[in-house]
Amino acid sequence: MCGVVGAIAQRNVVPILLEGLRRLEYRGYDSVGVAVVGEQGLARERSTERVAELVEQTRRVGLKGLTGIGHTRWATHGAPCERNAHPHFSHGLLSLVHNGIIENHQPLRERLAAQGYAFESDTDTEVMVHLIHSYYVTHHDLLRAVQQTLAELHGAYAIGVIAADNPDVMVCARHGSPLLLGLGIEENFFASDVSALLPVTQKVIYLEEGEVARLTLTEVQVFNQAGERVEPVVHVSEQSADVTELGEYRHYMQKEIHEQPRALADTLERVGNTIEPSLFGAEAPALFADINAVTIIACGTSYHAGLVAKYWLESLAGLPTSVEVASEYRYRDSVANPSALVVTISQSGETADTLAALKHAKALGHDKTLSICNVPESSLIRLSALRFLTHAGPEIGVASTKAFTTQLVALYLLTLALAKVRGRLSVEREADALADLKRLPGAVNALLALESGLEQWAEALATRQHALFLGRHTLFPIALEGALKLKEISYIHAEAYPAGELKHGPLALVDRDMPIIVCAPNDALFDKLASNMQEVRARNGELFVLSDAAVEAGPGQHVLALPAGMRDLNPLLYTIPLQLLAYHTAIRKGTDVDKPRNLAKSVTVE
Repeated sequence: MCGVVGAIAQRNVVPILLEGLRRLEYRGYDSVGVAVVGEQGLARERSTERVAELVEQTRRVGLKGLTGIGHTRWATHGAPCERNAHPHFSHGLLSLVHNGIIENHQPLRERLAAQGYAFESDTDTEVMVHLIHSYYVTHHDLLRAVQQTLAELHGAYAIGVIAADNPDVMVCARHGSPLLLGLGIEENFFASDVSALLPVTQKVIYLEEGEVARLTLTEVQVFNQAGERVEPVVHVSEQSADVTELGEYRHYMQKEIHEQPRALADTLERVGNTIEPSLFGAEAPALFADINAVTIIACGTSYHAGLVAKYWLESLAGLPTSVEVASEYRYRDSVANPSALVVTISQSGETADTLAALKHAKALGHDKTLSICNVPESSLIRLSALRFLTHAGPEIGVASTKAFTTQLVALYLLTLALAKVRGRLSVEREADALADLKRLPGAVNALLALESGLEQWAEALATRQHALFLGRHTLFPIALEGALKLKEISYIHAEAYPAGELKHGPLALVDRDMPIIVCAPNDALFDKLASNMQEVRARNGELFVLSDAAVEAGPGQHVLALPAGMRDLNPLLYTIPLQLLAYHTAIRKGTDVDKPRNLAKSVTVE
């Protein structure tokens, strides 16, 4: 979850590191720090405040150097405090930053302590820098010392290391955590995310699993896990440096909510006048024809997208579908079905639990794999036989918004493609589905225009401690997503239930202090849902109803009228007002919307 960045140049790298950390802050913000090789050797500044504070701190002390590393932390081992903040030092000679978790840090710590190494932090990371130091002092070859150390580690890491006595070299490596290199003109860089490097270069190399890189001013050398030199592929990023700027918006979450019409249009751009299975890869038509079930694996918001897809896939494509929580799937005894299509969903493509689950599925014999992801060079994409790239653009806000809605579009397209391959998609139904998809960006724009009404709801919600979300059929997963959004950024305890389950327990929670947010589309289940709402009103519960049906407002029943729905795509449409409601509730509570407590954007640790 942490973010790392490094630079070697013929200019002061401190501003480069700080700008990189500002762009990586979404990955963790428990602490932040930079270290450089300066005129007096290694120097560092660390803080438990945000990057903006570190900028002022480095300015006050005049921190300068031509080689340096930086880190923004999401705490795993050790509390968020300055002594646990990265970069870590060893004997004033080496400095290291790390994203990941070292599982065997305790026996290594004991071994190093017995050798006389003193530990200043509670982190697993400090073990790494001391271990590298123990090898480095014997031969003063930084690359070799890092390679020797990595051979002893169990766990996940993306690291960067610099040495006070060798400022012309920087070494970095990855295993289980993302890392890429940036290529400049007589300067080179590394970072956790391409966004951190866009101000200085668009030429990047994505390190593969187990690779180590040695960077100098003029050369980048990459070695595989066996220590052999490899020739990496250089990519040119199409993102611009200002793509992650806020512009007119107050928060990234607000910006990303309002970017959804464009994100959806971009994701649908490759869809023509017919649904083509080849949207998912050249091999997709043959692979799709040979499956008898679907298994979806994901975490968090992406998991909710998978739950929606289960309804679509079973109804339209006639395929039995299971949806698995990635962190649970790999640790239980599941019954393998090699004829099932395994679909993994992730915004970043670097979610540790999802990656591990996919590897587990493949080890069970599942070779029919498809990844839905927003990052083209991610690990998830590279591990899958088929892929579908959502074109949401960079998503910085911790609470996912546009990534979720583009995932829903991808899953709906997958459903249609599988239905077509299986002879279950009529010409008329295909035409209707395509027409709805084309109308989708405009429909989302219309929903965004309802923001002022949701701001009024937020005023009432912000004073409550709890909330209950209800939906039926495909809107139940959307109720789950709405509850998650409210929890993530406003810290209001929220739960979601299928409305029909209300009488089986949750009704006990209902009183005048429990707001009930209801997704009530005008569909075949509306009358039953209306009865569920009456159960709430009979017990003095306060209803907040989103609906395109004729629902009357009254005492204890607030109604926001939505435009007419689109049948299959209602889940996507009802998502938008729930995102806006969570956002404006958090604003009124005064929480840090983009950086909610205890959370980070890209979950790269288990």
